[in-house]
Amino acid sequence: MKMIIKGRHMALTDAIRDYADEKIGRVSKILDGEHMTTEVELFVEKNPSIENSQVAEVTVWTKGPVIRAKEAAPDMYAAIDLVSEKLERQFRKYKGKMQDRHSSKAPMPPMPAVEPIGFEEEAEPAIVKTKALELKPMTPEEAILQLELLGHDFFVFTSAETESVSVLYRRHDGDYGLIEPRV
Repeated sequence: MKMIIKGRHMALTDAIRDYADEKIGRVSKILDGEHMTTEVELFVEKNPSIENSQVAEVTVWTKGPVIRAKEAAPDMYAAIDLVSEKLERQFRKYKGKMQDRHSSKAPMPPMPAVEPIGFEEEAEPAIVKTKALELKPMTPEEAILQLELLGHDFFVFTSAETESVSVLYRRHDGDYGLIEPRV
């Protein structure tokens, strides 16, 4: 496993780097050495009104989906502990779904990689980030799994049934909504 640990708005000490490497590395063993790249970003929110200003954000690129977790706490070690616990839950959920899927059906195809294209900063509201998606056909159930693993509120995918672009979103009541184009 390849792990990149970086700090933003803070000095990244060897102790914090080693602690993050140990905690996140331990969690990654759940996937049994599956080829993955992990990026750990540790940063401090500059707003003094934010009580939990120490933030740990982890993104894991596996052979299948991208798994992301973000947690904040009053100190960096606690934030790393929280994010590793969240990541462990997500890994166990993903591994359980994959074991269920392998026992009944063919394996899930790899999820699309999301790459940022550009980034601009302006004082007025503007588009500050653009992402390009490679949309691969999947079922709504696979899209729900990807949405949960990414921790997003919506997910854009190509429906394997209709071969059209669809949007899956999380509703306020905890259920999911699916937007499909009319043909």
